Amino acid sequence: MKKFFGEFKEFISRGNVMDLAVGMIIGAAFTAIVNSVVNDIVMPLISMITGGLDFTKWNIALAAGEEPPMLALGNFVSAVINFVIIAIIIFLIVKSMNKMQKMVAKKEEEKPAAPTTKVCPFCKSEIAIDATRCPHCTSELK
Repeated sequence: MKKFFGEFKEFISRGNVMDLAVGMIIGAAFTAIVNSVVNDIVMPLISMITGGLDFTKWNIALAAGEEPPMLALGNFVSAVINFVIIAIIIFLIVKSMNKMQKMVAKKEEEKPAAPTTKVCPFCKSEIAIDATRCPHCTSELK
């Protein structure tokens, strides 16, 4: 049991778990925004285009009676639209992040590597850049 808790502590203290937690919180907030866009902007526009059809009232009764069970098709259509909007936005975010990563990688490739050697001013042989004395002619270097 002690080993289990030790492994759990190691797992929870990794950075990936914290990144996941932050992502989940941001995702939940983002979902609320998308729900508002769909319910308050997109669905009224669709209702206007379809001649006043209110999707929230688009239900099919499965039985007769005072409160029959209903298939809430309008809510389903709203959820599908939510999913499509979220999928498009996530696609655009990932696409732009990949593009930025490629740009950064390209800039890093373009940078010339720092020199690791220099030429001895006395014997003109190639020596390490941090050398204080030439290994070939034993001259002191500045």
